[in-house]
Amino acid sequence: MHSTLNHRIGVIGAGSFGLAIANLLAEKNQILLYTRKQEKAAELLSYQQNKTGKFIHPNINITTSVKDICENCTVLFPIIPSTKFRDMVKDFSPFLNPGHIMIHGTKGFDLDVDINNYYTISRSNIKTMSEVIREDTSVVRVGCLAGPNLASEISAGKPAATVVASKFDEVIDLGQRYLRSTKFQVYGSNDIFGIELAGVLKNYIAIASGAISGMELGENAKALLITRGMAEMIYVGRALGATPEAFMGMAGIGDLIATCSSPNSRNYSVGMRLAKGEKVSDILGSMAEVAEGVRTIQIVKALSVHYQITAPIVHVMYRVMFENLSLEKGINFLMRYPAYTDAEYLIKPKSDF
Repeated sequence: MHSTLNHRIGVIGAGSFGLAIANLLAEKNQILLYTRKQEKAAELLSYQQNKTGKFIHPNINITTSVKDICENCTVLFPIIPSTKFRDMVKDFSPFLNPGHIMIHGTKGFDLDVDINNYYTISRSNIKTMSEVIREDTSVVRVGCLAGPNLASEISAGKPAATVVASKFDEVIDLGQRYLRSTKFQVYGSNDIFGIELAGVLKNYIAIASGAISGMELGENAKALLITRGMAEMIYVGRALGATPEAFMGMAGIGDLIATCSSPNSRNYSVGMRLAKGEKVSDILGSMAEVAEGVRTIQIVKALSVHYQITAPIVHVMYRVMFENLSLEKGINFLMRYPAYTDAEYLIKPKSDF
């Protein structure tokens, strides 16, 4: 196993998080960074050579060849938006084999039906990114990254942590050894499905948190939202087959706190801009990178209807973003929503005996 550390590792995707992970990995390894567009590759190479713009570690080589990265790298970290993930996997599939390991860092759902027809969306229509990899490739050893991983802070060398989740201990071990440093802690989990769900579901809570901050409603209101948001995430996760424990660690509450508190979070910034009166279409059209939470709101709204889940936050945010409900009315509705028991999702059901 130790010889594996000298092999080149591949990162698929050169967005802010992809670059942050590539630079982390490059501290101890030779990295091949894949980007689809030639002009993007030329831009990254210019940054690296001229040492201006974004930091690109000297141990990183850049390629636009799918064949090149698959033939030269046994371990691949795909980090691209969820809407482009399946197409990427299909492009890579002919060059992948069971010897490859893929550890993705994408926090979103794959959807095989029209997102606007929410009566058709259920668990059978959505896939996590690890499920997409297993479905469309011969890769067996699959993992994911999830946690409070704001790319700008990681790139600045600030302390952070993540979870590498996989059903394979070998994948967790490799992820930890490749990524761990004095400023980046890496935890492990075998509950890949629960960890992926935690990373996805916190996105829409972060949009709501940004809206509360933009409306200047205070830290008490934000704490209330985060706490009830955690409950809502657990309810949705449980309906999809996850256990509450998956949401209690770094990938759940840790990521939730970070993305609900930082203007560096894309989803949080969407909420902030909504509170200032901007339209969803204008916000999304002006963003350089995808805010996964907008699409997550649509999908989770549909899931909550299908499974009859108690999910007032997602219903309010859906109406605000797609049905012209004012934020003020939405917040008033949430404050009036009946509440009885705190942390009720942790209470074990009474025995029948």
